[in-house]
Amino acid sequence: MGDTVAKSAPHTRRSSEETRDRLITAAGKVLRAEGYAAASARAIAAEAGVNSALVFYHFGGVDQLLLAALDRSSEERMALHSATAARATSLEELVEAAVEIYRTDLEGGYLAEFCELVAAAVANPDLRAEINARAEPWIALIEENWERVLGGSPLARLLPAREVAYGAITYYLGANLFSVLDADHSRTEGVFDLAGRLAPRAKLLTLRLPRRSSGAGGV
Repeated sequence: MGDTVAKSAPHTRRSSEETRDRLITAAGKVLRAEGYAAASARAIAAEAGVNSALVFYHFGGVDQLLLAALDRSSEERMALHSATAARATSLEELVEAAVEIYRTDLEGGYLAEFCELVAAAVANPDLRAEINARAEPWIALIEENWERVLGGSPLARLLPAREVAYGAITYYLGANLFSVLDADHSRTEGVFDLAGRLAPRAKLLTLRLPRRSSGAGGV
């Protein structure tokens, strides 16, 4: 009997892990397709093909499951988007990278996934704290690449990296909400086109200033 229990334990763990995985996958699908309001335990469990009680058994609640789905997609996207941003070596290429990242998230439904949870967090302080924590790595990614490409330039002094990062996240969220009115994305794309036209004209502002010598002026 002891041997039977020992042999069944790994199978039980695999079964539990598979159930968790199916629930996380289903939660992402429901959130992207139907929105936060429709992402109930019953709807997610039906998508996963399991009993809705397993949502609470494995995650403790629907919000925790939705955050797990966001964590999974964020991990995948961070690897992808970090590589995209790392290729940029100029302001023009940073703009191009931002557009590529936005379009990728829009087409994959990840933009809607994040924005649905942000909207839900407005009335849910506990969820708000969780979303704030998950937004920070993305803000840091923008800061890092802005400083890497433009640090020391007049433009970087005019537009500090932290404020640029906040502005980028704000636009990312706002563009998703605006998409309700901009069904064909023409107005959103118009903003990207404008940024693309302005970037080359800002070249003088992107030149790094020479470091001041400590011995200048006889000091």
